[in-house]
Amino acid sequence: MNQLATRTTAYNAADAPVADAYVDAHDGWSVSARYFHSRIHAINQQLRTVQGGALLDIGCGPGVMLRHLAETRPGDFAMTGLDKLRAMVRTAEAQLANTTGTELITGHAEAMPFPDASFDVALAMGVLEYSNVPKVIEEIGRVTRPGGLVLVTMLNPQSPYRLVEWCLYWPAVRLLGRLEGLAGVPAERRHDCARTGIRAWTAHRLQEALRSVGVEPYDLVYYDVTPTVPPLDRVARKVNHRWRDHPESTLRRGRSGVLGTAYLIAARKRP
Repeated sequence: MNQLATRTTAYNAADAPVADAYVDAHDGWSVSARYFHSRIHAINQQLRTVQGGALLDIGCGPGVMLRHLAETRPGDFAMTGLDKLRAMVRTAEAQLANTTGTELITGHAEAMPFPDASFDVALAMGVLEYSNVPKVIEEIGRVTRPGGLVLVTMLNPQSPYRLVEWCLYWPAVRLLGRLEGLAGVPAERRHDCARTGIRAWTAHRLQEALRSVGVEPYDLVYYDVTPTVPPLDRVARKVNHRWRDHPESTLRRGRSGVLGTAYLIAARKRP
């Protein structure tokens, strides 16, 4: 087997900066770094119960999670990464250049190019918010083997953080940019906040969707738990570095999980 097998489509150079920025966002002390660090820890906790097998990373992006598993669980998983952007897959190829037994594929989560019951573990991190959720969930149920582990994440639409970010902070930034435009501020210096197209589901709704395709949830973990809201969090997270050494402090279960900016559902495919 080649070190890294790939199946790809046409490359769009315009997407390359997005892939590179996503990799960079995992480092440092930024809001994004804390979020990703907390999510990886939540995934690690769930995977401790799995000795190995065929693992699929749906919406793998530039391969950060696959590289992490290759480094921390070498040889445990036969890994496959799927992403709709060729630029993401190309960056993942570079991230995993020295990894054996990993396949990277360009394709859509709503119509995955895999036979039924192909994987022992299916990860869907940060992809459902930008997809047709029912179709992706149906595909996850199809490609996961009976008894297989399913881990899906979703931004938490009920958290104070997301409510302030989506309903107040982002609209305020866009309004400021428009006012700056009227005042003659050059476009490159104006504040801006791109439309994301995020469609976030509540945990209850997503759990029911999983059950409808024969995948039974057994754990709900909220991660990136924070009492602050934008833009105050940008200062708080740079000052407070405890999350880096103690990522367990960013996870919660139960009612206190409402402060988590996102959540993870762990489930098993029914026999």
